[in-house]
Amino acid sequence: MSEARGVQRTYLLLTLLSTLAASFIWGINTLFLLDAGLSNTEAFAANAFFTGGQVLFEIPTGVVADTWGRRASYLLGTATLLVSTLLYVAMWRVHAPMWGWAIASILLGLGFTFFSGATEAWLVDALTFSGARDTLESVLARGQTMAGVAMLTGSVMGGVVAQMTDLGMPYVLRSVLLGVTLAVAFVSMKDLGFTPERGKSPLEMVRAVVRGSLDQGLRNPPARWLMLAAPFSMGVSMFTFYALQPYLLQLYGDTRAFWISGLAAAIVAGCEIVAGLLAPHVRKLFSRRTHGLLVATALGVGCLALIGGTTHFWVAIAALVVSALSQSATRPMRQAYLNGVIPSGQRATVLSFDNLMGSAGGVVVQPALGRVADVAGYASAYVVSAAIQAVSLPFLVLARREQAPSDHIEGEE
Repeated sequence: MSEARGVQRTYLLLTLLSTLAASFIWGINTLFLLDAGLSNTEAFAANAFFTGGQVLFEIPTGVVADTWGRRASYLLGTATLLVSTLLYVAMWRVHAPMWGWAIASILLGLGFTFFSGATEAWLVDALTFSGARDTLESVLARGQTMAGVAMLTGSVMGGVVAQMTDLGMPYVLRSVLLGVTLAVAFVSMKDLGFTPERGKSPLEMVRAVVRGSLDQGLRNPPARWLMLAAPFSMGVSMFTFYALQPYLLQLYGDTRAFWISGLAAAIVAGCEIVAGLLAPHVRKLFSRRTHGLLVATALGVGCLALIGGTTHFWVAIAALVVSALSQSATRPMRQAYLNGVIPSGQRATVLSFDNLMGSAGGVVVQPALGRVADVAGYASAYVVSAAIQAVSLPFLVLARREQAPSDHIEGEE
């Protein structure tokens, strides 16, 4: 059991470091892009190029995870994020043209695709191999709490640092933390319970990954409906999170109060912490995981509409808290449901494909909503976001009808 505890410690430490590094810029990223000379449409187009990079590289990096190993994929992702973050800083200083931001954003997307699927697959296989007694859902909930602590700390510090220095300094601090993450992962992360599949050509592996994604993903009904819901829910969440930065400043009445942007990200992080702690209790409120997902999504739709419909800063903050709590509390349910309907051999592949589906939605949704914000304002963009997210509800109903074994909570230890 000591090996299982070691796996959990490594997972939680890497979650802490990587989220802390990433969150230094989450509170001010949109302001950073606008300060670099981009319009709202261009800023969210840069974010769309980021998610486009995720779509483009999800399958090739899934091949890396399944051939070179999950550890190798994680190390490559950290190194890529480090380089592309420094590139962001350099372009901000020279007010680079849009094509430069497009390239750098695609590289950032590449870095995160090395993480997606591989990290969670590493955890699941290593826990199974080491005979862990804790359920996957409980470990994921602890990871979410750790991520919330890191996000709370990083987003507040990022906003304060930007207020005291400039909007580029949080990116420099992010680069330093990514270097620390790279060193820790190199020393402590080991592939357990998984043997990389070697001997095939890269093209053969890509074909195998595509087949696995289709067979265990879109052709697997319980997984299919969750994946088809992802473009509408995840695509909207990317926009609404980053749009909070300038929109809350607008509602607050001071466009230079960068700490407000950090506060918004900190609220989301605080909700992550609380939801992670409450997750074991929240799951007892539902007999099935899809029930929890439906309730959380419906609450999210209503909160987005309220954020767009109000002119009061604190009403928007209250709606943000309710939305963030409901989404965070049910995220482990979604992960447990999906992991329960895919086999170990294709886990990294299918999880990466699930992320790809969400990223594909972001490629279309973010620039479209950015254009709405340019033409009609952020309030209108949030109302449109609510309508788009509502489209995911029918897919969750279809997932519920599949009666998947991992959907049922009653009777689980």
